[in-house]
Amino acid sequence: MSFIFHCHSRKYQKSYKNHNMDNSVANGTSSCIQDTHSSSIMASPDATLGRHLARRLVEIGVGDVFSVPGDFNLTLLDHLIAEPKLKNIGCCNELNAGYARDRGVGACVVTFTVGGLSVINAIGGAYSENLPIICIVGGPNTNDYGTNRILHHTIGLPHFSQELRCFQTVTCYQAVVNNLEDAHEQIDRAIATALKESKPVYISISCNLPAIPHPTFSRDPIPFCLSPRLSNKRGLEAAVDAAVAFLSKAVKPVMIGGPKLRAAKACDAFVELADSSGYAMAMMPSAKGLVAEQHPHFIGTYWGAVGTSYCAEIVESADAYLFAGPIFNDYSSVGYSLLIKREKTLIVQPDRVVIGNGPAFGCVFMKDFLSELAKKVKKNETAYENYRRIFVPEGTPLKSQPNEPLRVNVLFQHIQKMLSADNAVIAETGDSWFNCQKLKLPEGCGYQFQMQYGSIGWSVGATLGYAQSVPEKRVISCIGDGSFQVTAQDVSTMIRCDQKSIIFLINNGGYTIEVEIHDGPYNVIKNWNYTGLVDAIHNGEGNCWTQKVKTEEELIEAIATATGEKKDCLCFIEVIVHKDDTSKELLEWGSRVCSANGRPPNPQ
Repeated sequence: MSFIFHCHSRKYQKSYKNHNMDNSVANGTSSCIQDTHSSSIMASPDATLGRHLARRLVEIGVGDVFSVPGDFNLTLLDHLIAEPKLKNIGCCNELNAGYARDRGVGACVVTFTVGGLSVINAIGGAYSENLPIICIVGGPNTNDYGTNRILHHTIGLPHFSQELRCFQTVTCYQAVVNNLEDAHEQIDRAIATALKESKPVYISISCNLPAIPHPTFSRDPIPFCLSPRLSNKRGLEAAVDAAVAFLSKAVKPVMIGGPKLRAAKACDAFVELADSSGYAMAMMPSAKGLVAEQHPHFIGTYWGAVGTSYCAEIVESADAYLFAGPIFNDYSSVGYSLLIKREKTLIVQPDRVVIGNGPAFGCVFMKDFLSELAKKVKKNETAYENYRRIFVPEGTPLKSQPNEPLRVNVLFQHIQKMLSADNAVIAETGDSWFNCQKLKLPEGCGYQFQMQYGSIGWSVGATLGYAQSVPEKRVISCIGDGSFQVTAQDVSTMIRCDQKSIIFLINNGGYTIEVEIHDGPYNVIKNWNYTGLVDAIHNGEGNCWTQKVKTEEELIEAIATATGEKKDCLCFIEVIVHKDDTSKELLEWGSRVCSANGRPPNPQ
């Protein structure tokens, strides 16, 4: 069964409602049933809300549901795990359940308010990254709505809207399912919106509804299908013609990929344009890994002063730059220090094209635009030829003396040697951002990091979710000690799920990224015995191996064990480094962000 992951048209939504009515008539019931009990008698015992939701999740590609049980969601979880193709991954906290990622679409299940408000930080991160997450909350009993009662797990007010109002700001659609008559429509509309917008959605389901059969939840529901989202043909032609004219005037144009390439499903079209244009091609830091770095015209990460050597010089000296799916913020612009001029910029967003200071073309989708532009653009390799003239290979770290304390640049030199197409790298917020950016990814090697939201601790849940949904790749996670303390518990879930990731815990005794922005005593944390903690979590159950390393010799031995004898178990390697041992990029970036944060108010 194939699906087109884009929006419902009005026509489709109307026809889907009619389907529900037809289904009711076929079962001898009115389309506006008031007596839920009588309609339940007519339905198949398997035609329940819980099973319908489970089937829908499977249809859109969800294989794992990350959950934390609570009394409001227990019956719903029973019905979800009854679906053979859906696996429940019980997490230690809601935050990690929300961070966990799946193949394209993710799903998490938590309980009302006390769980919902805990997961909301992770859902906010997914919103910032354009990730479709189906966030399902077990809600109050239908009989409690409008009764002026006070419920547990709430903040003690006699109405239940607080959680919904919070989720309205970090999801693109919210469905409160507290009756069976429109539950089918609400669930399908929520899922459709998540796929259309590539953003999280919120579905609250009353705790007494999942097990009740109803005619609208037919045992074999109509396949879930979405109508295609098409560019305006005349607008697309005009946008391409204007872009060709704009780029043809340039002597040394370049192209830069941004993180929204993923949500627009335009990575292949971006490479197609790079092939036909001959332009020097760079990626923004949060887009690393979206296209193969083996492309002959790839010049590295464009991150201003802290990007790949010679990349910023080529991009910023160009007389035209095409940005596909960019996000410009204070972090990606290194404290607003990028030397980019708007009049030289062609910006391609998922559904819009803006050329210089104008014109702008709406209802033009990125994938269509890049593919059509690739057919008409003139080849121009000038910028790439300039890059080749000035390029000098990077130096290598100084060799360590015997038993010398391990340095971070030596650590990442060895991580680089580990990488293959069978791996995926997950970089935690912090200095790992910068060190992992410098890794040269083999073709097929996955890469994940969260830049826009930048929530520390994100990588533990992301490691759990990625390893669960893409078991053919062995995840290599680089996590700082401060970040790890936020979400350490779900190493337990990794062990329980028999995952085989390699976690490098980089222990430098504090929040180093904050130190380089603005230092203070609040950036120092209590040191843990991290290997001892993971050993305690392991507790002899499952496959887990830990090692603490302080020198290069110990690191080499630990990596050999993790990739050899212990290749089939979770490996946790605690790396002890000096508190001031950071990448040069973090030092530069931190000072520029500090300057941006410290700007005085504008005169009134």
